[in-house]
Amino acid sequence: MLGSIYAGIATATEAAAFGVVGALLISGIQGSLTRKTFHDSLLGATRLYCMIALILAGAAFLTLAMGYIGLPRHLAEWIGSLGLSQLALIVALMVFYIILGCFLDGISMVVLTMGVILPTVEKAGIDLVWFGIFIVLVVEMAQITPPVGFNLFVLQGMTGRQITWIARNAMPMFYLMIIATLLLYFFPSLVTFLPHQMKLG
Repeated sequence: MLGSIYAGIATATEAAAFGVVGALLISGIQGSLTRKTFHDSLLGATRLYCMIALILAGAAFLTLAMGYIGLPRHLAEWIGSLGLSQLALIVALMVFYIILGCFLDGISMVVLTMGVILPTVEKAGIDLVWFGIFIVLVVEMAQITPPVGFNLFVLQGMTGRQITWIARNAMPMFYLMIIATLLLYFFPSLVTFLPHQMKLG
């Protein structure tokens, strides 16, 4: 999957199809691919993605409502008006997106706020490549915050466990992502080293 992306053969979505084909080949080689297992896999995937579609439909309605009242935009404007230092701005944005993740899906959070946040980030002198990776991390953190943590519902569909149990057991991963974000702030070359090499090339 990663090889097809880096080689420019496939997009991320197309690479997922490569992954499915690869999984089928490995299963066939191992002898675990039977008509029953294939049928069960299809049914499981259908149930999971129907559940995801319903969650996305509810999130789209909530996104529309919040976009109409302009709450995410007003909050983003308020953060931009505080005149924070780089570190304080990063921490404020992290908290901001985590709170938004309690109610919105990842794409909606970015779309509703980036037009306001980006000028503030540029004015603070934050590298935009670094900021892109930061946004990916905090949005993923926000996807495991109840009550509308998208990834929590996916895990619930896969495991059949209660959402509270899944949220509680996901908390160590949440804390690790906070640490990862702080490491990226204090050691930005973890993000920028390879892109800068590509620019030099």
